[in-house]
Amino acid sequence: MKVNVKTLEGKANGDVELSDAVFGVEPRADILHRVVTWQLENRRGTARPTRERSDVARTGKKYGNQKGGGTARHGDRKAPIFTGGGKAHGARKRDFDISLPKKIRALGLKMALSSKAQNDNIVVLDSLEMKDAKTKVLLSNFEKLGFGRKVLVIDGESVDEGFRKASGNLIGVDVLPAIGANVYDILNHDTLVLTKSAVEKLEARFNG
Repeated sequence: MKVNVKTLEGKANGDVELSDAVFGVEPRADILHRVVTWQLENRRGTARPTRERSDVARTGKKYGNQKGGGTARHGDRKAPIFTGGGKAHGARKRDFDISLPKKIRALGLKMALSSKAQNDNIVVLDSLEMKDAKTKVLLSNFEKLGFGRKVLVIDGESVDEGFRKASGNLIGVDVLPAIGANVYDILNHDTLVLTKSAVEKLEARFNG
């Protein structure tokens, strides 16, 4: 699959051949759903439990007489009705660390990239280097390129520092290195922007 390469100023700069093994996979909703669910579940922290009657460190001694005291016959201070006692029917600990095979994760990423390529929502740039790394200049360049409201930009080994600073104040623009590419972020943006370096890194990631 051939895609035109553009400069950050919107000018044509040749083309690049995208691997069909990475950008030409037929997307499947069930695979994408499994990977996105796995990502979002693993973002959740462990639900903290409350301390129930057996978890509270209080005396277990019977503090009153069985009869004649004028009070109920409680056995210890751990009962939920006392201040400092255990919680009755409290929240239990819940872990959200689910597992997913590496093959499914890799397949999901290929399908996410392919879905953007098939819908013409993928743009390949020569590089992210800017002579004048300012937000105003970058916004003007984005308008020339005709990007949507939500843009995900993926660079190679690391993101160009000038571009990162210039894009920091742009709402809806997120920037990642190639190693951080993931299914949720790709699907959650209207336009996927890859540098030539990012294309090489992603293809090398799946080719061994």
